Amino acid sequence: MFLKRKKKEQEIQQTVLANRKSSIVKKATVSILLISSLSFNIAFANEDDSHLLKEIYHIYSNGQYIGALSDQTEMKEMMEQKVQDLHSQYKGFSLKAGSNLSIVPEQVFTASTNDEATLQKLDELMEVEAKAFALSVNDEMAVYVKDLDAYQEAVHKLKLHFVSEDELQAIEVRKDSTEALPELKENETRIRDLILKEKVSGVSVNINPEKVVSPDEAVKLLLEGTLEKETYKVTTGDVLGTIASKHNLTSAELMELNPGLTESTLLQIGQELNVTVLKPLINVEVLYEKKAEEVIKHTKKVVESDEMYKGDTKVKQEGSDGKKIATYLVRKENGIEVGQSVIEETILEEPKEHIVLKGTKVIPSRGSGQFAWPAEGGYISSKMGYRWGRQHEGIDIARPNGYTIKASDNGVVEAAGWDGTYGNRIIVNHQNGYKTTYAHLSSISVSVGDVVPQGSKLGIMGSTGRSTGTHLHFEVKKNGVTIDPLSVLN
Repeated sequence: MFLKRKKKEQEIQQTVLANRKSSIVKKATVSILLISSLSFNIAFANEDDSHLLKEIYHIYSNGQYIGALSDQTEMKEMMEQKVQDLHSQYKGFSLKAGSNLSIVPEQVFTASTNDEATLQKLDELMEVEAKAFALSVNDEMAVYVKDLDAYQEAVHKLKLHFVSEDELQAIEVRKDSTEALPELKENETRIRDLILKEKVSGVSVNINPEKVVSPDEAVKLLLEGTLEKETYKVTTGDVLGTIASKHNLTSAELMELNPGLTESTLLQIGQELNVTVLKPLINVEVLYEKKAEEVIKHTKKVVESDEMYKGDTKVKQEGSDGKKIATYLVRKENGIEVGQSVIEETILEEPKEHIVLKGTKVIPSRGSGQFAWPAEGGYISSKMGYRWGRQHEGIDIARPNGYTIKASDNGVVEAAGWDGTYGNRIIVNHQNGYKTTYAHLSSISVSVGDVVPQGSKLGIMGSTGRSTGTHLHFEVKKNGVTIDPLSVLN
């Protein structure tokens, strides 16, 4: 009984499950039909609306958005007109417009553009370019010329700034030849080579025609680094130093830029000064060879000798110049000599050294020829020359720091005592042709025959004889002739 009931329950469950599966399948079928219908309807709708799409054009200048246009016709006309307007100004150039522009089309249902505003912006930003040739220095574009011919002309004229046409032609011929140069003649100079220190190249470019210059202007820019010199107008309170500092110059550089300007020049308000330091973009080196006969200057040598008295000299060997023939390599950069080296040298005549013997032997009774100041300080109150109706044979020294009178050089006392207008007077014979006189002393400390070394005490300054005040009258004689003491005093 129990088994029968259990079997019945299982049959009922299987029937329920079968009904559920049937319901799920029916629902899935309905969903698929709905989705298919929707897709079909959408596709059908897109096909019907395609004729409603319109094309607009987004305009960019150098990557910057300008605006949108509904039509390109007016833009193309504007570009053509821009080019046409500049044809007369830039004759011979191949011009085109709009390389800075890019156009991106777009399909839209509704064309909402402001053509007038976009065209106005376009007119302001549109560039006209010319096909030109760029001259590059070390792979950086430096200057723009019309074409390849203008580029070659500029480089040619750059070289002619430093050499002549004939010299440049000779250099070019020599570069293409394998023959050795003939030997230089004596006193001959010739150009060996011309070198552009920087790498120079050219390439075709499209550029604003305003930036294109003539070959002559290109040369100026390459040599000076600028086409226009900067000037400065002097204002109140300006001095050379402050003007130079404002422009990163030294006063010396500012004066070099303005010939005639010196440190003592009085600057005028409104005066214009050149403050442009030229910085060449290309440096041109020219190599020269020169051959010349030259003098070899002789040297001088002084040899001390203890066999000769101090102050005495004697020529042991007369000197003479020599001769040589030398060949040099001379380097000039931008017209200024920057180096010179010897390639070959032949000595024709050796120089002969000039030798002088100089005595070092010292004895207290003989002067060295070097005269010391004979007083303790003081100043020259009267020089040698004509005064008060007669010749003054020496110098007067007054107002010393002390009153001791000293021997001006080694020697022997030749006279010591009263001598009329000289008052107390001493004469020292230096045994080498010189004699010195010391006058107007208040007292004398030496006697005739005394040996007096340089700087030893002779007496005391005074005002004896014909004198208007305390001072020393000092005379020097050489071989019996009175000379100006200032010509020998140290």
